[in-house]
Amino acid sequence: QVQLVESGGGLVQAGDSLRLSCTASGGTFSRYAMGWFRRPLGKEREFVAAVPGSGDRTYLADSAKGRFTISRDNAKNTVYLQMNSLKPEDTAVYYCAARRMSYSGSYSPGSLTRQYEYSYWGQGTQVTVSS
Repeated sequence: QVQLVESGGGLVQAGDSLRLSCTASGGTFSRYAMGWFRRPLGKEREFVAAVPGSGDRTYLADSAKGRFTISRDNAKNTVYLQMNSLKPEDTAVYYCAARRMSYSGSYSPGSLTRQYEYSYWGQGTQVTVSS
C-alpha cells in the first residue's frame, strides 16, 4: 500500500510561483509513475502532469505547458510540481497520484494522463491564485 502526502499549496497572487511536493511511502518509488491532477471548484478533476518511474520523460497538459514542470527525486521518494506564472484559473485542489509501472518499464504516454490508471492518491493540497 502506497501512501502519498502532498505539501506546498497556498494562497498566491497571479504571476507568482509555487512548488508542490508529494512524498510517497510504502512502495518502491521508482516502480511507480507519478501524476499531478487538479480539481477546480465545481469542476471535474483533470490531468496536469505526469512522469514515469525512470523520470526520463515528462508529460504536461496543454494548460501547463510552458509554465509548470514536473520532476522526481527517486532517492527522496518525492515528486514535485513547479508552477510558475500562476493564473487565477489555476486555482484548484491539487492531487498527487501513483500507478505501478510494468516490470518492463513500458507504458503508453496516454495512460499516464488517465485518472483511472492511478491506484493511489494523496489527500490534496489547495492552491489559490488571486488576481
